[in-house]
Amino acid sequence: MKDVIAELERRREAARMGGGQARIDAQHARGKLTARERISVFLDENSFEEFDMYVEHRSTDFGMEKQKIAGDGVVTGWGTVNGRPVFVFSKDFTVFGGSLSEAHAGKITKLQDMALKNRAPIIGLFDAGGARIQEGVAALGGYAEIFQRNVLASGVIPQISLIMGPCAGGDVYSPAMTDFIFMVRDTSYMFVTGPDVVKTVTNETVTAEELGGASVHTTKSSIADGAYDNDVEALLQMRRLIDLLPSNNRADLPEIECAQSVTDADMSLDRLVPDNANKPYDIKELIEKTVDEGDFFEIQAAFARNIVTGFGRVEGRTVGIVANQPMVLAGVLDSDASRKAARFVRFCDAFSIPIVTFVDVPGFLPGTAQEYGGLIKHGAKLLFAYAEATVPKITIITRKAFGGAYDVMASKHLRGDLNYAWPSAQIAVMGAKGAVEIIFRKDIGDAEKIAEHTKNYESRFLSPFVAAERGYVDEVIMPHSTRRRIAKALRLLRNKELSNPWKKHDNIPL
Repeated sequence: MKDVIAELERRREAARMGGGQARIDAQHARGKLTARERISVFLDENSFEEFDMYVEHRSTDFGMEKQKIAGDGVVTGWGTVNGRPVFVFSKDFTVFGGSLSEAHAGKITKLQDMALKNRAPIIGLFDAGGARIQEGVAALGGYAEIFQRNVLASGVIPQISLIMGPCAGGDVYSPAMTDFIFMVRDTSYMFVTGPDVVKTVTNETVTAEELGGASVHTTKSSIADGAYDNDVEALLQMRRLIDLLPSNNRADLPEIECAQSVTDADMSLDRLVPDNANKPYDIKELIEKTVDEGDFFEIQAAFARNIVTGFGRVEGRTVGIVANQPMVLAGVLDSDASRKAARFVRFCDAFSIPIVTFVDVPGFLPGTAQEYGGLIKHGAKLLFAYAEATVPKITIITRKAFGGAYDVMASKHLRGDLNYAWPSAQIAVMGAKGAVEIIFRKDIGDAEKIAEHTKNYESRFLSPFVAAERGYVDEVIMPHSTRRRIAKALRLLRNKELSNPWKKHDNIPL
């Protein structure tokens, strides 16, 4: 028995060392934690239960039978985040560069199956060089097995990917099918084909950072939902995100104790919207004064900044926030903003997270670039997402709600539950200037008449009362009461029941 225990300890120690001390030191020299250190930071202390520590690859080609390391380049298991179970796998760059073999893939798919059966979130920590070339199609088959499970788990359990080093080739498609992707600045990158292949095929000279670094994927491609300065910050922020999400699509919303009153009026909000309708203001000020303790976890903060998306809490319970941002492009909806918000709305609906929408939108962005880029279909994605959502939907129009964008932004007509407007709200087909120039085209040369027509149009249509008279707005509320109104509405809607007609699945305009 003593021999077996000694062998167990020897094997454990060997597995924990991964590719050896020299490679661990090299990982640290790059400013990166090891696979096991990352898990230790992410999970509650001493909560990690590891699976398949002793698994080795079974390849015998190209001398691989002489190179076997326990764990085979990925650490898998489960633990807790603030007491709630989560499953986690962490790719180990010190072992074969974290490359994926058939056995490596088998460890991940086993974890995915367990996560789905136990209805708990799964988090993948990526730091790897792609498929293990020596295994050929066996490695490719392993990727496809992982992809299939990503799809089956989508909308059932939260799936989060954290890119903490290289993520290339087939490795990128699993994160792409998860709910959220986050990156670490300067040490992580994602691309299908690397700089060398790009140079060969297209003759472009580009660095890994320029091709697929965090700066690219958070601002241009929208692949990543956020980026952090180092491994520790990224992992601690993932703990924060997990706290906001339900464990699965049938679980109750996470709820924590909330000491902040929802009845106290914040009179500063009465001064938030400027008297000049063309002057911007920061919608994040309203968001932070609405959610508990000003704690707002923004999603895709650096991409399509004309719309804001993210999670907060009201009375201790998670809500999703979508808001036009007047500070950027006047809050107009364009292709990028529509796609960003549509994906966020669909995630919230999949996991029964109520959606609060703040509206200040002058319309859709005009121009050939937008039209050629498919604005019609991209705008339809957001419209589709709000229309199919059955979760509680609360909408507050703070200022402009013009044209089709009024309809799209969680209007009453898209089964909005409670739609409020501030006294500063302007709900109309378009702004007064454009409307008057169309309606009174014959008077365009007469400045006095145009001014009079504009004043009449503004007094008749640019107010919340026309919509309120028709029941499209449930109440015109004072800005200082916004948090109280939202809290009461969320309480009312806790037991909301609404279902869509049966279908195999919808056909959203992708």
